[in-house]
Amino acid sequence: MKKSELSSFVFILVLIHCFFVSRGALSPNVDDTPSSEDFIGCLQSNSNNGTFISQLVYTPLNSSFRSIWEARVNNLRFIKPSTPRPSVIVTPVNETQIQTVLFCTKKHGYEIRIRSGGHDFEALSSSAAVPFVMLDLVNMKSIDVDVGNRTAWVQAGALLGELYYSISQKTNTLYFPAGGCPTVGVGGYLSGGGYGNLVRKYGTGADNVVDARFMDANGNILDRNSMGEDLFWALRGGGASSFGIVLAWKLQLVPVPHIVTYFKVNITLEENATDIFYKYQYVAPNIHPDLLIRVQIFSENIHNTSKKTIRMLFEGLYLGKIDALLPLMAKNFPELKVRREICEEMTMVQSSLVLGDQGFTSSTPTEVLANQSAIVRRAWNYKHKSGYVRTPIPKSGLKRIWRKMFENDGSEIMIMYPFGGKMEEYSDTETPYPHRAGVLYQLLKGVNLADQTSDTTPVSLRRIDWVRGFDKFLEPYVSKNPREAYLNYNDLDLGVGSCSYEEASVWGERYWKRDNFKKLIRIKAEVDPENFFRRPQSIPVF
Repeated sequence: MKKSELSSFVFILVLIHCFFVSRGALSPNVDDTPSSEDFIGCLQSNSNNGTFISQLVYTPLNSSFRSIWEARVNNLRFIKPSTPRPSVIVTPVNETQIQTVLFCTKKHGYEIRIRSGGHDFEALSSSAAVPFVMLDLVNMKSIDVDVGNRTAWVQAGALLGELYYSISQKTNTLYFPAGGCPTVGVGGYLSGGGYGNLVRKYGTGADNVVDARFMDANGNILDRNSMGEDLFWALRGGGASSFGIVLAWKLQLVPVPHIVTYFKVNITLEENATDIFYKYQYVAPNIHPDLLIRVQIFSENIHNTSKKTIRMLFEGLYLGKIDALLPLMAKNFPELKVRREICEEMTMVQSSLVLGDQGFTSSTPTEVLANQSAIVRRAWNYKHKSGYVRTPIPKSGLKRIWRKMFENDGSEIMIMYPFGGKMEEYSDTETPYPHRAGVLYQLLKGVNLADQTSDTTPVSLRRIDWVRGFDKFLEPYVSKNPREAYLNYNDLDLGVGSCSYEEASVWGERYWKRDNFKKLIRIKAEVDPENFFRRPQSIPVF
């Protein structure tokens, strides 16, 4: 056995040991070996709906099992024979069916993984090293928008694109401050905190959640009042699947103008990009909160030669019209040279099309936001790593970064989202999401594997090794003590051990910081003391 294979094997054994829960603690009638036949029999005996079993439950014996599973693995590098698959996939249509699934999962000794759409960079909701039931909420996507009260109830399986489209069908002056990618599932997005194009104006998505419907390990359905403020706090950024199953969220909608403005500026090193980005670090987090300017950075060859440069794509969203944006930019960031001819006015829902990284334009019918088949899945074949920058990177550091990027083959990308604005008003403990005051911008870096047949080709392995090295290289320029990371960009490279606080803190404090992580552990012990809801990097019980 190769050294890397041996390490992976030991890693899995340790992981299973640390997350082990006695089956007797879950049910006195549990079987020694989980069986999908027994599980389905349990569903049949506890359900009076034959359609539930015949049309909503899939095992490897079903001809459609593989296609159903692959359709739900959003990071395509995990669609390969070596990826452990579910024993059973269940796609319920109502809460009663979820209660039945939960009961039978516990009775027959399975673990459970909850899938609500979204990226899931490490496939934690669709894969596991132990027998498990994949609870896929793809059919739980009801959205009820109440314009009068500026709220919306959204089931956890709905996607952000579907939410945006539903709101736009009722009003163009309310919206929800969530993420840019329309394929992200509402359930997972909010349970990790959730930032987006309105983060500087209205904070994270989780900051704008006012209630939830939640199922605990015993099948009880709770709302904010009955669950209590501690658990409600934990669900909004602490990884809700560590505690139970969020069925639906009640969202506070926020006011937006009829017309917003989008602009895009492309520059390279030869066009003074280093100096412009250096100033961006001071301007973007401190400019008026009605304006957000994100940046994508990657290397490329110059005119089909072997010489490389860095290209930067600055994209701005301003909550207002062009006439108000131009003087704001002229005063605060003239170096970016934002002119009227590169600006476009549109509605907020149209901006979600343009900023959704799918190649859509403002003239694309907004219905595609609610059409999952219109989204290009191949875009999510990456290895990603996240971080936060709290001190501007000096020009000398930026030049070192560019040189490091030149060592790769052009498959890399960095994306910066500026914070500041509303985020400065929250303490780190307002919700479990702690990356607040003092953060200049969030940094996502990754490599694209879409042109490779798998993530184990020599090219893929070289790229993954490069991005891990690049992440280490950036250590002097990102936050310290802890070096922060974003839960929704889960990354098993950070570690998975959870046998003790010392072991779990290696990754837990990076996602939540010490005070929040300790509080989450306390709440977990109260809500799910048997640790039924568990997976790598879930909140542990000691």
